[in-house]
Amino acid sequence: MARAEELVARSINDLAVRHGFGSIATSRPPHFQLFCLRDDPRGVWLAEDDGEIVGFALRWVCGRLWFLAELFVAPGRQGLGIGNQLLDRTLQHARQAGATEKSLITFALNVVSQGLYVQHGLLPRVPLHLCSAERASLARHAQGPALRTTPIRTTAADLELLRQIDVAILGVSREKHHRYLLSDPRMEGIFLEDGDVRVGYAYVAAVGHIGPLAVRHGHAMPGAFRAALAMAVAGKAKQISVFVPGTSDALAIAASQGM
Repeated sequence: MARAEELVARSINDLAVRHGFGSIATSRPPHFQLFCLRDDPRGVWLAEDDGEIVGFALRWVCGRLWFLAELFVAPGRQGLGIGNQLLDRTLQHARQAGATEKSLITFALNVVSQGLYVQHGLLPRVPLHLCSAERASLARHAQGPALRTTPIRTTAADLELLRQIDVAILGVSREKHHRYLLSDPRMEGIFLEDGDVRVGYAYVAAVGHIGPLAVRHGHAMPGAFRAALAMAVAGKAKQISVFVPGTSDALAIAASQGM
């Protein structure tokens, strides 16, 4: 799995360099990828040529939701149909698993990948913006009103509440992912409270990245995002980052904070 993640980093950097951004990815320990492999070995695919990994695909399923977490082809091997074959195999498993909702995230500048996904009926839905800033800079900004927070525990009651929130928002339970996140010592999970009601949750990683973050109602998003941002700023990471949907009120807040 580590070799596959090295291919992912090389592929991302090849794309970024060709578009003038320089190298942006580094190879990281494949903790989540190994979790997905243990959860369902049928969701991981490798394309090999004489012992060399030339393509890699990883997907997970929760109920009716199928998510393509990674699909990358080695630089120099793209345009040969490897990506199409990998995608065909992952989509076959989506059908076998009974998933009716299919989703993924890809770089907006990668028009080749977008064309591949559109051919398979995966159409662009919403832009996601990677917002980031130095923690010291964010600490100088007034945050504004925020929701109250309480830690998420691994009790049956807390896991059931997370299930209810996800089902209300996504239509599926992501209990296995919450268990994974809550078992990671580098991750801190919180419930977001509006008055006496827990309306959502957020996670903040020790490296300063915020997410996932979810709330039941759109009007709670500004206070929820400010709460997660304040939690990240209170940490020790030098850089704070978050992916924000273009349709979310959190985007304006991120911009106002200099992200």
